[in-house]
Amino acid sequence: METVHKKQVRIGCVGLSGRGSGMLGLLLQIEGVVVPAVCDKVPGRMEHGIEIVKSAPGCNYDVRGYLDYKELLEKEKLDALMICTTWITHSRIAADAMRAGLNVAFEVGGAASVEECWELVRTSEQTGKFCMLLENCCYAKEEMAVYNMHKQGLFGELIHLQGGYQHDLREEITLGRETIHGRLFNFMNRNGELYPTHQLGPIAKLLNINRGNRFVSLTSMASKAAGLNDWIKKNKGRDYDLYNYSFTCGDVVTTMLKCAHGETVVLIHDCSLPRPYSRNGRVQGTNGIWMEDGNRIFIEGLSKGEHEWDHAWESFDEYKEKYAHPLWSKYTKEGVKAGHGGMDYLVLSAFVESATDNLHPPIDVYDTAVWMAVTCLSEQSVALGSMPVAFPDFTNGMWIDREPFRRGVYCLDDVCHEFFAEE
Repeated sequence: METVHKKQVRIGCVGLSGRGSGMLGLLLQIEGVVVPAVCDKVPGRMEHGIEIVKSAPGCNYDVRGYLDYKELLEKEKLDALMICTTWITHSRIAADAMRAGLNVAFEVGGAASVEECWELVRTSEQTGKFCMLLENCCYAKEEMAVYNMHKQGLFGELIHLQGGYQHDLREEITLGRETIHGRLFNFMNRNGELYPTHQLGPIAKLLNINRGNRFVSLTSMASKAAGLNDWIKKNKGRDYDLYNYSFTCGDVVTTMLKCAHGETVVLIHDCSLPRPYSRNGRVQGTNGIWMEDGNRIFIEGLSKGEHEWDHAWESFDEYKEKYAHPLWSKYTKEGVKAGHGGMDYLVLSAFVESATDNLHPPIDVYDTAVWMAVTCLSEQSVALGSMPVAFPDFTNGMWIDREPFRRGVYCLDDVCHEFFAEE
């Protein structure tokens, strides 16, 4: 899918692990993008990043590599920065980049502290530069179809939503030192909802969070931790130094959020037990319900069953096509790109569009702060014996009367049909 912009935008890239290098490759496919500088503290990864840029079609410019992002910010003349480093370094790099005059986007992960989120908000407000979380699941085909259905009123008034990051990552987590991957140290030291945004991003947009609604409280409960130890015993043996390590993060963490207008949200974090992948999506309103697991839906008046006692589930397949978001209809027609079924390319395209013309992004700094804050608030709740904790209002009251959102192709606050009209 081609971006509508043709003028050049200079974007630096910090963090070139497997995820970072993959995102860099996709970023270079977007028309107008120039990546004159890359950075990673691991020399081999930095050099690999240079090669990715140099091998991209149409690369006729010099590419410089850095081991220190601060040196990159000091020496390079850029418009924006893409950050794909570890969870605990995203925010500090983003804040430094905004203070250096760059718009920023960074990969997903939870915040270590509420103050970290406030720093992002205040820095963005003070510098006038945007800070966009690259939450690709907001652009997933299924989630966008559900959003389109909601905007057409099929679910009625929303009451309860669920989501989860349910992904068997035992090998990736455990071998984090060998592969230079940051998940391991989080599971060794933190207990809470470590990775909330894949499920929370689409849910927050459905609930108008930060634009007429907000989260007011959060409660989390963590199970015991046994899954990683079991995997180590079965796959690494007694000589492995983590054989008897007491991991901190519970195997299944359940988080409940309450909204200002009464809606409830349940999030599940489940990465250290054997299971198929699921984001555990559920959207339930006064007219019907969608369930990701089982690919099921029931809409009163459309689905089979005239009475409460004979309701029957339907497959979501037909609804997904009938109510496809116009962005996905256009995307499918023009050719879906790689990256988690195509959603990576869409979220990067949204970032590039905003960075090219210095426009308000579809996922702004308030969204970023709220979605990331779930992690540190969850840790607090678990540490307090699953007591509820108050959720900060990062808009400082403006959620009740925000400035209008920017309409456009990649808008996540409405379905902007006028941008998809047939020529």
